[in-house]
Amino acid sequence: MPPRAAGAAQQGDCCTHGPRWPGADGLGELPGGAGASCSYLPQRKRLSVDGKCPAPRICIWECDGEAGDITCDIVAAPMRRSCSARAMPWAPPPPPLVFRTMTPPPPRARQQRVSEEASRRPGEIICKGHRSYSLMLNLQLGISYSVGKSSALPFRKLSSSDFDPREKVWTRFPPEGSKLTPPHHSLDFRWKDYCPAVFRHLRKLFGVDPADYMLAICGNDTLRELASPGKSGSCFFITQDDRFMIKTVRKAEVKVLIRMLRSYYEHVRLYKSTLLTRFYGTHCIKQAGCPKVRFIIMGNFCCSEYKIHRRFDLKGSSHGRTIDKAEQKIDETTTLKDLDLDYAFRLQRFWYEELMKQIRMDCTFLETQGIMDYSLLLGVHFRSDFSASKIGLSQSISFPKSTGKRKSFEGGDQICEFCIMESGCKDRDLIIDTTRKPLVQLGMNMPAQAERRSKKIFDKFLLNERHLFITMPSGGPRDVYLFFGIIDILQDYDITKRLEHAYKSFQVNPGCISAVDPKLYSRRFQDFIRRVFIKEDQ
Repeated sequence: MPPRAAGAAQQGDCCTHGPRWPGADGLGELPGGAGASCSYLPQRKRLSVDGKCPAPRICIWECDGEAGDITCDIVAAPMRRSCSARAMPWAPPPPPLVFRTMTPPPPRARQQRVSEEASRRPGEIICKGHRSYSLMLNLQLGISYSVGKSSALPFRKLSSSDFDPREKVWTRFPPEGSKLTPPHHSLDFRWKDYCPAVFRHLRKLFGVDPADYMLAICGNDTLRELASPGKSGSCFFITQDDRFMIKTVRKAEVKVLIRMLRSYYEHVRLYKSTLLTRFYGTHCIKQAGCPKVRFIIMGNFCCSEYKIHRRFDLKGSSHGRTIDKAEQKIDETTTLKDLDLDYAFRLQRFWYEELMKQIRMDCTFLETQGIMDYSLLLGVHFRSDFSASKIGLSQSISFPKSTGKRKSFEGGDQICEFCIMESGCKDRDLIIDTTRKPLVQLGMNMPAQAERRSKKIFDKFLLNERHLFITMPSGGPRDVYLFFGIIDILQDYDITKRLEHAYKSFQVNPGCISAVDPKLYSRRFQDFIRRVFIKEDQ
């Protein structure tokens, strides 16, 4: 008998083509006695299982000869069970079920890739048990409350009272919740929001959507804590999409920002291409039994679809402006300083003139506000096959392969895209969509050529035994993309900086230190920028 027919016969409890047993339907015993094996008797015609209502029939196997076709009835489950009980009343019980302990399936490959991507990104992921976990929860609760509350109100014009330093809102967040705040799993804390109406206008001016802003900071993706590159001791947090940075600041810095907030608002509204830090909010958290934590939320200048190979923090001074790290330990996350810069960047004539014009406007603004000790954060992406011998990178990092998947974030006049690599070293290195060019702006995706030069860059303010110089390259200039902006603009020339200037003036030349008068600082900074960026010859 064919295998399919045998399988059908074993399950065909309501089919007369199944096994015939003695006395099953009055047909008598089969040849061979009671112990004879079952035989299959083909029948051309038959009724349904109970002989009353015919059931639909389906042909499951066809054969040639006298046996005919093998067919079975399509019967509902209750009828099939009752029919089976009548047809085979003495059938042996089914074997007992055997339960096995199933091992969980291995994690999916995509989850493994995501975890590998997260581990390669700079910063430490803040999860439960992290020292900053409670602070992150409080911050997310406060941001969602403040932005959600302000977004529900109609957008109105700013008044003079909105810029008042006393314009601040305190909100208490008890764990059990209140009429205004939701319940949460953190400790009881108070939340202060400085000049909320002004920062709402600034976010709109910078093209930041409220929903995207809340999703990036308060979404399911946790924040990452970055190592502080400076000596201020501030903590830096960055969102998973790299668009927003959160920095803890001192009370004096908050006072400086609130004091110059009106002038800052007018400046960024007048100059759309300003290189100054973009501030999105200023807040304070006071937890029971803990000191106040003040922080600002700002934009990230190095948020790019390109991998940043080198980062520089440039002030135009020379005293202490180098890193204490071996060259082989320098990687993409290391922030280099003035004396570590060994490149000059040649810009197109149009971009060079726009840069010098905007630098002059921004420095004039900072000078009028009494601000000093700011710096230019410069990120460099080396295009083409820049070898490890030239910038200290491995070949796999310089040229990762990709599958073309990309996640895009767009906010106002800035476009921020992240290329997720599926093979190679899984680094964000090169642009994936070659048919679409990135948006080129002043300080973002700017094409240039990096040149190493043998000529010493001598500045009358860098009167130190170690002059800043650029060595001659082997292989000529390299094509790069530049990302830059002016950061740390909340330090005024207060009594602390005056004492620092007086103390260090006895040790080194006064023009080499960072703590100088804002007017002198502005002039020295602009002169240094003109030596770092060169106009292309046409």
